[in-house]
Amino acid sequence: MVGSCCARRGVLSAVNRPDIPGLDEFAGEVYYTAAWPRDDPDLRGKDIGVIGTGSSGIQAVPILAAEARSLVVFQRSPNYTVPMPNHPWSEGDLKRIRDEYPERRRRSAYAPAGTPHGTYHKNAVDTGPEERLEALWRRWRDGGVLFGKTFPDQTSVLAANDIARQFAEDRIREIVADPTVADDLTPVDHPIGTKRICTDAGYYATFNHHNVRLVNLRREPIERITAGGARTGSATYPCDVLVFATGFDALTGAMTRIDPVGPCGERLSEIWADGPVTFLGVMVPRLPNLFSFSGPGSPSVLANMVLHAEVQVDWAVDLMLAALGRGVTEVEPRRDAARAWTNHVAEAAERTLFPKAQSSWYLGANIDGKKRVFMPYAGGFGNYPEISR
Repeated sequence: MVGSCCARRGVLSAVNRPDIPGLDEFAGEVYYTAAWPRDDPDLRGKDIGVIGTGSSGIQAVPILAAEARSLVVFQRSPNYTVPMPNHPWSEGDLKRIRDEYPERRRRSAYAPAGTPHGTYHKNAVDTGPEERLEALWRRWRDGGVLFGKTFPDQTSVLAANDIARQFAEDRIREIVADPTVADDLTPVDHPIGTKRICTDAGYYATFNHHNVRLVNLRREPIERITAGGARTGSATYPCDVLVFATGFDALTGAMTRIDPVGPCGERLSEIWADGPVTFLGVMVPRLPNLFSFSGPGSPSVLANMVLHAEVQVDWAVDLMLAALGRGVTEVEPRRDAARAWTNHVAEAAERTLFPKAQSSWYLGANIDGKKRVFMPYAGGFGNYPEISR
């Protein structure tokens, strides 16, 4: 085998631990949803503060609210979330899933997101109001991130996105009893689906509970963590427990924390200082024999990660075998080829609405000092295997 640098790392594995003044003085318990204890802590009857309302925060809030004496949710940026109709699977469900699996794989192989779930057969802007409403309700009831792909033009045409966005915001205001809280829970900084749509089990309804309070950090940012809680410019919120749902240094963080060094002494963190540069999202110039999967420059979190990881691993194995067959022991992409691919990734993103979500971790906006560059390949998983051949 060609000598290669391998590491166990995931694109959502480098925990983001924000540096908030006073945190080391907090006298209570501190947990991170991205590094949750193997054994669940007993939080019953405690005053809990949750900082962050990304995917894990949205999923944790209803569970924590059911245990807490009081729950304060500190929200900087609201996210869209769609209820997920989870339910136990029967033996019949499991048999059907196994029987349908070959067809699911076949339909997913060249689909835009690598899944068998397509979009509606017409663009939103070309569909009548009643028909649009029916399609949106169908996807809302299906639940989850698929709502962001109800119509084929939804993430590329703002007028189409506005149709889906208004539908989702109507649902928020139907569920949340307090109009002011509903307003605070409604995103105003991005088209729907340009930040990953979250999934939940009763998130919005949780804010109707008497023991739950929402703090809008845009209005009253946290100034300091105290021994007994969190202090904003307007109030102090007593907490026995702080739960940080602050996510990850996504896509690049796990690799830059390892920080591989090339034969000429160049570090990955230096090569990526102005944003990640890759060839096909698999290799990095000046770092020979380094293969990275599912990270920046690949379909990554925008697609079925199992399927595109298979494509990338197959590509890497084919390259290594070809190199061995020629007596080559070191391979790396040309710098111009990597720059061309990275430019293509940027151009593909610009054809969508994704870059409009300036607070998205797709751009690294959740990490202080990180260069804001749209990192995943938005050109569609269906195109990726063809390009990489």
